[in-house]
Amino acid sequence: MRGKKHDATCGDQVEFFPVAIDQGVIETILPRTTLFYRCNSFREKLIAANVTQLVYVLAAEPSFNLELLDRCLIAAQYQKIRPLIVLNKTDLDKSTQKAAQYLQLYQKLDYPVLAISAKKNAQPLIPYLLNHTSLFAGQSGMGKSTLLNEIIPKARQSTAEISTALDSGRHTTTHTRLFHLNEVSHIIDSPGFQEFGLQQMDLAALAWGFIEFRTFLGKCQFRNCRHFNEPRCALQEAMRNGSIESRRMASYQRLAESLDSRA
Repeated sequence: MRGKKHDATCGDQVEFFPVAIDQGVIETILPRTTLFYRCNSFREKLIAANVTQLVYVLAAEPSFNLELLDRCLIAAQYQKIRPLIVLNKTDLDKSTQKAAQYLQLYQKLDYPVLAISAKKNAQPLIPYLLNHTSLFAGQSGMGKSTLLNEIIPKARQSTAEISTALDSGRHTTTHTRLFHLNEVSHIIDSPGFQEFGLQQMDLAALAWGFIEFRTFLGKCQFRNCRHFNEPRCALQEAMRNGSIESRRMASYQRLAESLDSRA
């Protein structure tokens, strides 16, 4: 785009003016249907535009962060993007069993969960990708690039072994890229991340992003209930009755506190 500052991101549809055989200047960014991005107190990080499906990839090794998963699912919900959770590296049998137990809650909440081994057979994922623009997202080392290379060999994304000592992956994808599975099915591969801010949201949108909360929203004694220690909070009562898991409530409260600190 002209000038140093621009708001174009991977997946954008644009109008451009050609200045050479293989070069052009973006004149206009066309209206987006969705925009997946993260936002902290200082800046926004645009990740991908016009995405129809978030494919959140996690694995038993290295350890994954469930709160990061929560944050990305909420961001997808905020933009009306369909979610798919992919549990990769199922060839690590013992570790995978423990990881699958953590994901049972999300299956109960009707989030689609697919268990797969990218190194053995990535083909079961392909039907989920057809007729979608899918964003591969998640922490480093979860196998996103390996998965992509198995589905689209021409992608040739760099991969690396995880660090056992640090229990973390190494960054191999340095920037977001778009690949074409076929004429109507596309994959956007994004770099791994260790944090995901949701400062673009307010408390009402945040609570709505926890889909098990929705039955109880609007039933608290106070209209502006923050769902912490307020009397006759419907969400707190639901947690005590077992309808809401305490871990998810704690996740919501940490996020709500981060929004309060912004104010």
